[in-house]
Amino acid sequence: MPDNGIPKVFTGALQFGIKPGLQRINRLLELLGNPQDLVKSVHVAGTNGKGSVCTFLSTILACDGRKVGVFTSPYLERFSERIRIIDGKEGAALFAEDDSYGEIPSDRLKELSDRVASAQETMLSEGMEHPTEFELITAIAFLYYAEEKVDVCVLETGLGGRLDSTNVIKDPIATGICALGLDHCGVLGSTISEIASEKAGIFKKGAPAVCIDPDEMILPEEMRASVRETMTKVAEEKGSPLTFISSGKAGQKAEFGMDGKMHFELDGVSYATCLNGRHQVSNAALAIALSRLCGVSEDAIKEGVSLTRWKCRCELLSFEPLVIIDGGHNPQGAESLAVTFNDILEGSLKGRPIRIVAGMMADKDVRGVYEAYRNGGLNIAEAVTVRPANSRSMDPANLSEIINDVYNNKVQTLETDSPEEGVRIAFERSKADGTPLLVTGSLYLAGQVRGYLKGIIHA
Repeated sequence: MPDNGIPKVFTGALQFGIKPGLQRINRLLELLGNPQDLVKSVHVAGTNGKGSVCTFLSTILACDGRKVGVFTSPYLERFSERIRIIDGKEGAALFAEDDSYGEIPSDRLKELSDRVASAQETMLSEGMEHPTEFELITAIAFLYYAEEKVDVCVLETGLGGRLDSTNVIKDPIATGICALGLDHCGVLGSTISEIASEKAGIFKKGAPAVCIDPDEMILPEEMRASVRETMTKVAEEKGSPLTFISSGKAGQKAEFGMDGKMHFELDGVSYATCLNGRHQVSNAALAIALSRLCGVSEDAIKEGVSLTRWKCRCELLSFEPLVIIDGGHNPQGAESLAVTFNDILEGSLKGRPIRIVAGMMADKDVRGVYEAYRNGGLNIAEAVTVRPANSRSMDPANLSEIINDVYNNKVQTLETDSPEEGVRIAFERSKADGTPLLVTGSLYLAGQVRGYLKGIIHA
């Protein structure tokens, strides 16, 4: 295996890109004995918040004593993050202390990848298309969870829902839909209705479905109405009882403490979580609704919400200077981040100029992201633009140009190809002058620099 922990079977599949469809994954799993049929699952789709909902839900289930398989993507620092088992209440506590807890061991990953590679060769000999990287990792996950006999598996879709390789499961305990937005339009459709229909493709006959109330999504009113109509229609067609979950005004009333946690109330119960951001109240509400469909105790729900950790989602790394890292990469995520950042800076710091380290993928709505920051009140005074280690990364000079165009040439910019160098420069400046620092723009960037940034903060 390469030093980054990625088995060769996956790196060889990268060239096959994204190819929606279930024929390849169904055949691959059939050759492996259909392990997906041996595990109970909760399936989660959406544009923003899938990872947060999955980590809320898996931690709650673990606090209820369950052995929980957790399948998420993409990975940030280690390939093995994508396949994890949180074993009971003790496991939930260990994961809260160490985010590497429960990841699939390297020897098991190697063994299972070899078995999947063998099945892949059989497929190719039959004249079938080469499976994609995501299909291969999905197959390994199902094998691992079946052989480890997890009580329940929490599955995050990779892209879309209807044709996502995770959608081979037949009888989920429940399905959940997070906030929607216009992302991956080239694959999922150009309208919010088309995207909603693709996400709702995970609904299954007889399995309850829970969706964040469209009125709590960061969308224009007519789009929210379209999401509600589409979700309702697909649920009826699939025979899946659908519930829209609203957190009411709980998000507006959430308070941010100096303990680094957000405090909020749902249905008369007080909660505290390390996942900062008013939008996380909706994600928590969705996870709580899904966990109740799994029959967990109310004590486990409260404890699970408190123990939940999810890195690079408005993650507070330091108070002095204030350092936040976030992987948001679309306008809806940027708007939520701007609101959260201003909430955390409430009081004497509100409106204060901030410094950012920025890196984005060129195929994202880059202008829309910075317009959302500007409209959300983020007063960006200085930007260090960098190039994340990805072939789709935007040139730092082009990113600086867009930022200054959106901010009327009021931003002092510095460009460097090295994300680590950019983080070092920005942190040293913030440490010297106390300016709050935000590292943002892409999960690729966040995953690449998080460990390095934590190291220099605590040096």
